[in-house]
Amino acid sequence: MANSKYEYVKKFEADDRLPPCNWIVVRIDGCHFHRFVLKETTQFYQRRASKILSLSVSYFTSLYVMKWKEFFPNKELKAPPSFDGRVICYPRGKIIQDYLAWRQVDCHINNQYNTCFWNLVNSGKTEREAQEFLKGTQSKDKNELLFQQFGINYNELPAMFRKGSCVYRDKVEETVKQDKGGNSIKRTRNKVVLAHIDIVGPKFWSEHQYILEEE
Repeated sequence: MANSKYEYVKKFEADDRLPPCNWIVVRIDGCHFHRFVLKETTQFYQRRASKILSLSVSYFTSLYVMKWKEFFPNKELKAPPSFDGRVICYPRGKIIQDYLAWRQVDCHINNQYNTCFWNLVNSGKTEREAQEFLKGTQSKDKNELLFQQFGINYNELPAMFRKGSCVYRDKVEETVKQDKGGNSIKRTRNKVVLAHIDIVGPKFWSEHQYILEEE
């Protein structure tokens, strides 16, 4: 309806452009699935919150359905999945770093609790009894419970469960071709990688400073 008399209806749309010079986090939740970070200089959809959010959530949901069979080949989806989302602005890279650290710590807390909970249930307790048993316990108490009662050293469990999954662009050196003398010609490229590593401590960020470079 370009240049029609009906265009006045566009005036009712709220201006939802996010403020400049802020990193944008799109947080997506279903059964606790999360997060994307857009650099503070991004002009993705002119920084309109509704556009960024609706596109991210719908794309995530589509991929979730499309990839389901790859991860659960013998399980059918019982209902159409749906996810809610929100857009949050953070003014500095350090705050983004703290935000991601918070999410990883939360992953550890949830996994440690669930590991204790299901081992208690599998040992004969009801779910309510397991909840009551764990109420008020600290991290060290849960580690002691797992080791003493079930012979599980929590720190030796797969990092995927303790640390969660981190998806980021890494600088990777790859061989692109051979020269006439048979020598490899290499180039450094950005490559999306999946890792289950600690991002709370300084080591990861000192080795990947480019991820949070503020422009």
